[in-house]
Amino acid sequence: MRLNTIACVVLASSMFLACNKAKTEGTGNEESKAGTENFEFSIDQFADIEVLKYQVPGWENLTLKEQTLVYYLSQAGMAGRDIIWDQNYKHNLKIRKALEHIYVNYQGDKTTSDWQNFETYTKRVWFSNGIHHHYSNEKIKPEFSEVYFKELMSTTKAELAPEVVDILFNNQDTKKVNLDLSKGLLKGSAVNFYGEGITEAEVEAFYNKMKPADPLRPLSTGLNSKLVRDANGQLMEKVWKSGGMYGDAIDKIIYWLEKAKTVAENQKQADALALLIRYYQTGDLKTWDEYNVAWVQATEGNIDYNNGFIEVYADPLGHRGSYESVVQIKDFDMSAKMEVISKNAQWFEDNSPLLPAHKKKNVVGVSYKTVIVASESGDASPSTPIGVNLPNADWIRAEHGSKSISLGNIIDAYNHAGGSDRLKEFAHDEEEVRLEEKYGEIADKMHTALHEVVGHASGQINPGVGTPKETLKSYASTLEEGRADLVGLYYLYNPKLQEMGLVDNWKEMGMAAYDGYIRNGLMTQLVRLDLGADIEEAHMRNRQWVSAWVYEKGKKDNVIEKIVRDGKTYFNITNYEKLHDLFGELLKETQRIKSEGDYKAAQNLVENYGVKVDQAIHKEVLARNAQFKSAPYRGFVNPVIVPKTNDKGEITSFEIEYPKTFAEQMLYYSKNYGFLPLNN
Repeated sequence: MRLNTIACVVLASSMFLACNKAKTEGTGNEESKAGTENFEFSIDQFADIEVLKYQVPGWENLTLKEQTLVYYLSQAGMAGRDIIWDQNYKHNLKIRKALEHIYVNYQGDKTTSDWQNFETYTKRVWFSNGIHHHYSNEKIKPEFSEVYFKELMSTTKAELAPEVVDILFNNQDTKKVNLDLSKGLLKGSAVNFYGEGITEAEVEAFYNKMKPADPLRPLSTGLNSKLVRDANGQLMEKVWKSGGMYGDAIDKIIYWLEKAKTVAENQKQADALALLIRYYQTGDLKTWDEYNVAWVQATEGNIDYNNGFIEVYADPLGHRGSYESVVQIKDFDMSAKMEVISKNAQWFEDNSPLLPAHKKKNVVGVSYKTVIVASESGDASPSTPIGVNLPNADWIRAEHGSKSISLGNIIDAYNHAGGSDRLKEFAHDEEEVRLEEKYGEIADKMHTALHEVVGHASGQINPGVGTPKETLKSYASTLEEGRADLVGLYYLYNPKLQEMGLVDNWKEMGMAAYDGYIRNGLMTQLVRLDLGADIEEAHMRNRQWVSAWVYEKGKKDNVIEKIVRDGKTYFNITNYEKLHDLFGELLKETQRIKSEGDYKAAQNLVENYGVKVDQAIHKEVLARNAQFKSAPYRGFVNPVIVPKTNDKGEITSFEIEYPKTFAEQMLYYSKNYGFLPLNN
């Protein structure tokens, strides 16, 4: 489970609330690590996107063995990069090859608006790992004609089947992930997880037949496969493993994981890596669970990672995991400060507003670290989360615990690249601005920690109730993210945080957190939508249904007042204590829905509060936001870890370099990590 970047690009400093070859090969000439004050974070901006760089502070303090481990794990992550492209859409790899061929080989006039629009389109496709927008899931519309594109293909001798060219410009496959039930969850989704013509009912029946050997420890069925029809029309899984679907890339992942195992920091880390390798070799989901248990228990050491088919947001039915990899270095100072939340996880559970039957009697093994990201790939790049809590299997979390991380250098990069103009535009008054500017950053960090450590680890499912993907179906992801948000919101306005020494003024920090969440949930996140669109992304949905529910339920007491001043709308919290109680009520109900598997209540909550947008406010927000030049979405290029070797070919040191441009890194990746065929 992940915490996405949200208001960091919509408001001033809010992160949560919203939130190897030579230079000629394309690593770039590259600036070495500099101090933050001299570091240029922004590298490119186009359409609705700004691309940043992030630093890797403390790299020079690692031993050569630790740096080597980071390098091998990073290579393993990059080796699977093509997988996410193919998962996102069946034609993505073919389209990318054609776009890149044109981009590199076109020698015509590059000053025309047509070429500039082509260049922007190519960058947008790179950023989204495919032709569908990374956040809205809508197909990206080229702002050049099909005639011009065919001219570019002809001039550069690029190859792309006519029917695929047509798709770029027509109304086919317009949505990567469709959550509108009326359009059909599978029929309306272009994501490459299911064969043509397979229905939701068929999928449900297929997996209902797979009775778990241990009902208390069910396997994550469907996590690592594509569901297709065989020659006889029967459903079957094409498993993602060595020798199976995506086998060419997976073999490269295995190669680098094997090398990583040889420089593991300790035996537990090596054992976990061995299980991950076996999982990739066999595709066995029981081995995946065994790996996750071993990974959770491998808490010692300075280096950690996640690698695999993990988050299921891109599957409208919630089975299949998107490939991702994040490699991390422990941030010792911040981790020590935040460890207190992990140590008090049971207190938070015991004092939550949940029904007694839904509380965990023993919160097991919740570890929390602030980390320095060294490399990201797949679904985590270029658009990255800022917090991660894994594993996702509820039974593993209950019995063995979980790992929660905050991506500290990513958050810092956002902070240094931000501005305050949007905050002043949408905040109700000077006091709201003052609170955000003084406490916004610490509020973000507290909410991130509470969301990941306490939120995702809290609560339990009633005995005999199936997993959320079985009971809550397409609503499972947004319900889980909203539930974790609500845990954080409930405790952000609580003196316990000050008692634990985490903040110096819990009340004002909590007020800033509440202001930012409501401001974003009801208004500013709408800059990410086209006028008239419904909300479909899981995190955006949860921020709206949480905010809209408490706004409506608090109307009789005027807890949140809607103010129109000089033609501009603002939402002003008048009673933070009552809003705190409303967050508690909604948390209790959301946990009940999950614990009891109440699909109808989940549907009512999300559809009534989280999907439809107030069109008048949306139009107003877009108009007010038009004055700002900063992009509503941000993502990152990765630093390039370059090994230096002696005459014997032995690694003696590493250097951190950066690409000069976003395009440079994307072309370098395609050249060096393009391990899959165009059709899979």
